[in-house]
Amino acid sequence: MTASYETVIGLEVHSQLLTSSKMFCPCGSDYQESEPNTRVCPVCMGMPGVLPVVNKKAVGLVIKTGLALECEISTETKFDRKNYPYPDLMKGYQISQFDIPIALNGRLSIKSPDTGKKYIRITRVHLEEDVAKLLHRKEPYGEAYSLLDINRAGVPLMEIVSEPDMNSPEEANEYLTSLHSIIRFVETSTANMEEGSFRCDANISVRPLGSKELGSKVEIKNVNSFRSVFRALKYEET
Repeated sequence: MTASYETVIGLEVHSQLLTSSKMFCPCGSDYQESEPNTRVCPVCMGMPGVLPVVNKKAVGLVIKTGLALECEISTETKFDRKNYPYPDLMKGYQISQFDIPIALNGRLSIKSPDTGKKYIRITRVHLEEDVAKLLHRKEPYGEAYSLLDINRAGVPLMEIVSEPDMNSPEEANEYLTSLHSIIRFVETSTANMEEGSFRCDANISVRPLGSKELGSKVEIKNVNSFRSVFRALKYEET
């Protein structure tokens, strides 16, 4: 007898927020058209002794998105340090949120190709700062090297985490496009995928049909187009 399996998918979506300044400092957030390393200050550079100040508008935009996703809004919240050893984090850590996010326990309805209307649970919507941008170069007859543009570091970034409620790449695509439309409608982000303002991490696993236990997970990182997410999930599923 051949065992039957089902696909299990959860998505983490990162969306840059529509603010004029960065998350914890007064530097401008309009890094796209700026000369490299001109939208920086001691705070986003992580210099010793600096004190970050929370961007009030960014908090409001996360609350607005949370309400659009039928989330509960926390009466209090806090920020945490997430340590990373990567060169695009000059401080050596990212200011994010862990155990007390701004919004939690929401849901988003999608049209499932298999079951019709289906609700995807939203675990949390939290606020963090984006990282710097690495630009990789290679000379025609020389070695490869990388350049670091710090303008993007500190730009307000909203992360929307779903429960692993999707059971096919088609459902994941429907969830992503619906979420993208909501974020644009409530005007909390441009969500321009070609600019990296809306990007996705996808987690996929398989398990025996009817089982509640998740299988070994594969994570697909930092994808910025609907087509690429769908194709990557389809590849991992097969």
